[in-house]
Parts: sequence; C-alpha cells; structure tokens
Amino acid sequence: MTIPDLSDTIAAISTPLGQGGIGIVRLSGEKALDIADRIFKPGRGEQLPSTLPTHTVHYGRVVDGDEVVDEALLTPMHAPRSYTREDVVEISCHGGMVALRRVLELALAHGARLAEPGEFTKRAFLNGRLDLAQAEAVADIIAAKTEASQRAAEAQLRGDLSREVNDIREQLADLLTYVEASIDFVEEDIELLTRDELRRRCDAVTEHVQRLIETADAGQVLREGITATIVGRPNVGKSSLMNALLRTDRVIVTPVPGTTRDVVEDTLNIKGIPMRVADTAGLRASADVVEAEGVMRTRQQMAAADIVIAVLDGSEPLTDDDRDLLASLPSGRSLIVVNKIDLPQLLRKEELSKAPREVQVVETSATERTGLDDLEETIVELALGGAVLRTDGVMVTNVRHRDALVRAERSMGRAIAAMDDELSEEFIASDLRGALDAVGEIVGETLTEDIIDRIFATFCLGK
Repeated sequence: MTIPDLSDTIAAISTPLGQGGIGIVRLSGEKALDIADRIFKPGRGEQLPSTLPTHTVHYGRVVDGDEVVDEALLTPMHAPRSYTREDVVEISCHGGMVALRRVLELALAHGARLAEPGEFTKRAFLNGRLDLAQAEAVADIIAAKTEASQRAAEAQLRGDLSREVNDIREQLADLLTYVEASIDFVEEDIELLTRDELRRRCDAVTEHVQRLIETADAGQVLREGITATIVGRPNVGKSSLMNALLRTDRVIVTPVPGTTRDVVEDTLNIKGIPMRVADTAGLRASADVVEAEGVMRTRQQMAAADIVIAVLDGSEPLTDDDRDLLASLPSGRSLIVVNKIDLPQLLRKEELSKAPREVQVVETSATERTGLDDLEETIVELALGGAVLRTDGVMVTNVRHRDALVRAERSMGRAIAAMDDELSEEFIASDLRGALDAVGEIVGETLTEDIIDRIFATFCLGK
C-alpha cells in the first residue's frame, strides 16, 4: 500500500461536477484551518476560521487577496471529531464550476495538494475511524441504485458485517492460541484443549462462516443489480412490456412490426433489486440490412444478460420464429411471458414444451398492465436463484468479502480434516492461521498493500 504523507493537507471538490445550487470544496490535514484563515473572511467580526468552534457553520466570503471570489459558508471540524480524524474544513459555495475551481485553486496555492480518488476515506481508514469493510460501504452508498441496496450499504457502514467478522476472528485467534500453546509446551504434557473440544469449536466457527457465505448470492444481486433482455419476434408487445415495467412510455410503440431496430436500455427497481432492462429488435429473418443488424445485437444481448425474458403473443398461434426462440432460450436464466391475454387466446400452452423445462411462464397484458406483479416476483426469484433477499441482519454484498470467506471455509475444512486424520498440531495451526488471515482481509487487517490501493482508487474524487 502506498502510505500517503499524512502531514500533507489535501483538497478536492466533493460534489458532482456541473452546475448546481451549491458545491463543496473539502480540505483535510494539519494545514486545513491555516489555509482557511488565508482564503476565507467571516461576514461578521475579525475572528479567524481557525478560532471558530468545531462543527459550526459561518457565513463569509472566499477571497484572493482583496478580490472576492464567492460568497460561501464555512464549516470547521477539528480533529479527531471529523471524517478523517484530521482537521477538516468544508467550504460551501455556489455550484458553478468556475467558482468551485477557483476556490480549489486557492486552497492548492496556499499549501494543499489535490487529493487522490478516495483519499479522504483512505485517511479515515488509516487513522482508524473506519475499517476496510466500512470504507467500502461508503462507495456502495454513493453507488446504491435502490433503497434496499442503500440500506444494505448503511448497515455495513454501521459496522454490522465488521462485528460478525471480528467475532469470527476472535474465535479463530483463540483456537490458534490453544493449538500453538500445545505445540510450545508439548514436553510438559499439558493439554490446553482436548481434540473433541477443538473439533466442536472449529465446527461452530465454520458454521458461522457458512451462514455469511449463504447471504452472498442475494447480497451481490442487491449491490450489483442484474441485466435482463426482452426478446421475441416483432409485434408481440416487447416494447409495451418494457414501458409497463418502467411505468412510463420509454419506448416507441406502433402496430408496425420492426419498429424497434436497436437495443433500448433503461434501469428500474424490481422489488428492491436494481435491474438494467433492454428492449431489443424482433427476432426474425430479414433482408433489411438495418433490421438484420438489430437481430444480431439482440442475439448478443441474450448471450450477455443475466435473465432472458421471452415474449410470446397469446392471441396468435406459435410461429416458427417463436419455436426457434423457445428452443434457443438459455436454461436456468430464462422466463416466458405470454402477452396480450386481454385478447382471445389462440396460443396452445402445451407447445411451450419446446422451451427448457426450468423456464417459468407468466401471463400478462402489457397494454392493460396486468400480470406485472407476478412477472416481477418471477424475475426476483430467478435473479436470486433460491436465495433469500434479507431486509435486516448482516448481508455479504461484496465479491471480495465472499472470496475471503470461501477461502476461510476451505482452510477450516482442512484443519478439521487434519484433526480427523490425527495429524500433528502444526498442520492444524497452519490451516487455522490461513482462515484467520483470510477473514482479516475483509476488515483490512491482513490485506496486501497493493489491493488496498486498488480498492480506494475506485472511489470518486473528493470522497
């Protein structure tokens, strides 16, 4: 890990770029208050920003010598009661890029340096305010696409996952202490922990790890979301179905087959799960060059999507194009929507056997917007693959955390196997240490420096 010089004072714009009512320039470090003294003049009195009470807001002007740059509000936060546990100053000025850039340039000219992406949160981690799992939750909150994913990130930021992980770490450390002590005092014939008790406690730790791993499938779906592609021959109601799911007229709908010739994408919230849904060109043979290109892109979308939604027209018998589509549906990640059920039905349900056996069937009327709840429930069930989407309790949402837990579980399995095979304590200790190191990676205790650098490099500038 590249340890930043914590004696540096860093500065960055902490609000999104572009026009807005307000923008914030944040400073952190031992010179933050001194820099504020040089560039900010309170509106009343001669009191310097460095002498103002912590966590108070003050009106004034950002100045460059005698020139007024902008009216602003200044909030000083004295160490250690700040996000980074350093002196922090936030200057809230008008949200135009010119004003923000000038305030930032003034801070840099008076001794600050431009912060790297994620460096404020990295300093919070290095200064012990957050562990690594909590620091990652900050980025997850910013990137959350639904309220459910935001709640999961908030729980991680509170330390819910960290407490579970640290409990596992403490249990592993205790077990390792007992095993290593039995090695060190082997000549004294002191048995600190019987093999049966050691096995029982190792089983308990393994079960704890497994319970966390069991939440990871649903957690990853909640954090990352899913992609779904709506496919079918022309004029079966694909675009109408997408509009119905979005609850808005996002896609052009006409009675003319082939209206959609390219992939149209949008994002929606399905029962708390972020879903990127794509409406595609109708699947049929065509001599039209543009339509043929659209069909090719549809096939590509089908191959890449997490879920394929195949739409059939219930008011018409199956066509050869429908049968070809059913036969090509990917097993385990597809569902069939029989649309237009508000019209007299001519589709024979027994013909749907052309599809893989695992594919579920939902009936809808996109124009009447009926059957959508059943469709959304089926999408969630397919996305979770039998996992349970929890709204409370600890949930593993990060692939890195899951990988660490899986490696810890494997190490515990090897330790238990060593006991069963009556191998020496050295083998058991080695595997317990491997499990301890793997779990420690989650909170940043044993993670390599370059990986920590890469984690914070994914953060936005100013956070």
